Amino acid sequence: MTDYFNYHRRWSSIVSIGNTPLGGPFPIRLQSMAKVSTLDTDKAVSQAIRMIKAGAEIVRFTAQNEQEAHNLQHIREALLEQGYQTPLVADIHFNPKIADMAAAIVEKVRINPGNYFDSARKFENANVSDKAYLEELQKIRTRFVSFLNICREHNTAIRIGVNHGSLSDRIMNRYGDTPEGLVESCMEFLRICAEEQFDRVVVSIKASNTVVMIRAVRLLVRQMDAEGLSYPLHLGVTEAGDGEDGRIKSAVGIGALLVDGYGDTIRVSLSEEPEAEIPVARSLVDYISSLSSHPPIKSVVSPRYDPVWPIKRKSRAIAGIGGDNPPVALTHPFFPCFSVSEREAIKQCEAEAKFITLSYSDLTDDAIRLLKTDRHAIALVDSTHKHYIGEVRAFMHRLLEADCDVPVIFRREFDEPNSESVKIRAAVDFGTLFIDGFGDGLMMYPRKKSAFDSREIENIMLTILQAARVRISKTEYISCPGCGRTLFDLKKTITDVKAATSHLKGLKIGIMGCIVNGPGEMADADYGYVGAGRGRINLYQGKTCILKNIPEDEAVNQLLALISHSPCCQEITEQVRNDEYVNK
Repeated sequence: MTDYFNYHRRWSSIVSIGNTPLGGPFPIRLQSMAKVSTLDTDKAVSQAIRMIKAGAEIVRFTAQNEQEAHNLQHIREALLEQGYQTPLVADIHFNPKIADMAAAIVEKVRINPGNYFDSARKFENANVSDKAYLEELQKIRTRFVSFLNICREHNTAIRIGVNHGSLSDRIMNRYGDTPEGLVESCMEFLRICAEEQFDRVVVSIKASNTVVMIRAVRLLVRQMDAEGLSYPLHLGVTEAGDGEDGRIKSAVGIGALLVDGYGDTIRVSLSEEPEAEIPVARSLVDYISSLSSHPPIKSVVSPRYDPVWPIKRKSRAIAGIGGDNPPVALTHPFFPCFSVSEREAIKQCEAEAKFITLSYSDLTDDAIRLLKTDRHAIALVDSTHKHYIGEVRAFMHRLLEADCDVPVIFRREFDEPNSESVKIRAAVDFGTLFIDGFGDGLMMYPRKKSAFDSREIENIMLTILQAARVRISKTEYISCPGCGRTLFDLKKTITDVKAATSHLKGLKIGIMGCIVNGPGEMADADYGYVGAGRGRINLYQGKTCILKNIPEDEAVNQLLALISHSPCCQEITEQVRNDEYVNK
């Protein structure tokens, strides 16, 4: 990233998606994906119009076969007849021939390097020789170049869209399930585009795991910079879920990268109607865009710190805060609280712990000496700077350089802290800092006490910590947003699965509409519920399919039975102390 403390948007090449240019100086574009069958023209057109009216600037449809690819033409014609020229994207998996067909119809085609040409992923660890690896790359190149030529002929843009859940066995064998593997899977195709001088390319790397996703995108930008490439970026968190959890998880993952200056188009993937995704995306983009005129922040990145591979900052443990303790979520200080100028009062206080409130401008050499020498001090860091993240990052790097191990609580005051826009801003601010490896806790509080609902605010903070993957306090649901491939009633299923399992704190459950990304994206989950066919479900434990083709009306009960008979379930239900230290 060009400036770790000050917001500047990364300059990328410009790619026109039909009549919609993105990258360069153009606004960050918002998009969504239809969740109805691509063969149902009326429903597809109706849903596309709802997305467009909500603010979608690009609309995506799945195209699984020739019939769906052909029907994209009918959808396009019907939209044009009603005055809608919004560009369409075809989402392709497993079949390069379908990508060729779609490239002659729609303005953009998304392909997935993990299944564009490589054989279907089998989760096998068979060795792949260097010779076999290079031979496979040459086969990919030959097939991919023919696709690029079709795109060139029709002025069609492409997205190289890598998903954490669908890396090929070839890549997995060489790089593992890692950010490096995600980046190399992407770079193989980008290098071909560069060699062929095909520049109508947008790039994305997505994952349900926000840490993996953020590190992979940061690493991708570093690698593209090293190879002289500047393709625009599409950002999104896959399988983010629904409701507040899905919004906060998306805000943490997408927001942290937007703050870095990355991102030319975004999609918030919620397990809801597609038009519900757009206001969340708009709120994210509006918040980040507001940082463009912030007062400059002067600081220096600690030479021991790497933003791509941040290491958790070490702090001393005081009264259950800092050290190896999980980050705390506070709505008010529960130990004596002093300003940094109250040196005598701080010195005379004999409490087990004491909060010292200060901002970056307060962090003088004398203040750092106080924080280092008073072993009961906890820093309560506040900032009223327009770029909250930038100034708090500067604060933390000052501590790093001073070898100061004081525990740090991030505090921020909000108007209407229960509103959706505030939840999103808080998720961006706090989540980014925790992703960066900083912080031993957080505190949200309202300017107006009438807006204060302590339990709801505590839940928001715990959800942010879980989305940043620094503290697990409830069941995590890795649920896909749904699309034309979905094989069951996604919304009802998520509700039923949550009702049956929400008491299992710390458990991760994947709910996937189909097998495209299902088994892979749930590799991080303990259990999985995956559509296998109409009315049929496969149940997974980790990556292993345990039960196949379960009737849909029996699947939730079968999932619960599978979980309840697992030894890990007993361990998880006993691990409640991880959620005890909230405003203790």
